[in-house]
Amino acid sequence: MRGDIFGSENMAQAAQAPGMSLQHKKCVKYAVNGEVLAKQGAMIAYRGNIQIETKSQGVGNFLKRQFTGEGLSLMVCRGQGEVWFADLAHDCFILDLEQGDALSINGRNVLVFDPSLQYDIKMVQGAGMFGGGLFNSVFTGQGKVAITCDGQPIVIPVQPNYPVFVDTDAIIGWSANLQTSIHRSQGLKSILKGGSGEMFQIVFNGQGYVIIQPSEGYSGQSSTGTGGR
Repeated sequence: MRGDIFGSENMAQAAQAPGMSLQHKKCVKYAVNGEVLAKQGAMIAYRGNIQIETKSQGVGNFLKRQFTGEGLSLMVCRGQGEVWFADLAHDCFILDLEQGDALSINGRNVLVFDPSLQYDIKMVQGAGMFGGGLFNSVFTGQGKVAITCDGQPIVIPVQPNYPVFVDTDAIIGWSANLQTSIHRSQGLKSILKGGSGEMFQIVFNGQGYVIIQPSEGYSGQSSTGTGGR
């Protein structure tokens, strides 16, 4: 059998080392030697001796997820082998967190992460009165996390006294040390006339980074129904 599809850029190669890598820009490969955590429904293939089961997140995170709707239902893949993860052919990117880092990520954009990372659902500071509150998944510790993006991401540096305003549907994540609040960009008169559709933004102050996607759709809202706020 022959064809362009069998080119080296498409062929799955044996893993050179345990852990996470990009198969290509739409898919993450994880060489498992123990376990790895991922969003439920994100596994598209595996080979080797792998067992997959729902991950218990403890009573605290379960109740937060039920109350907030923050979509990060997890599964654990255990054993030895290779697993491939993807979500709706969105672009994939791997972030490497070091000790002392804290990254707030929209749960719909989380794909897979090392078990060495700690994860919690937290309310976005200053957004408690906005639509019942905004909630994100905060990762700390040392390890890698793969995120998805609906298109090529934009990373915006945030500097003191130079705030960044982001549409709530375009946000992927940010440095968790940034201060956040909600800004209403339209007055009552504009709203009564129909508005521009850009009524609220999250404001970021401090020093760090904001990651956004060039889409206001629900990136990462997979067929499992997880995702969104």
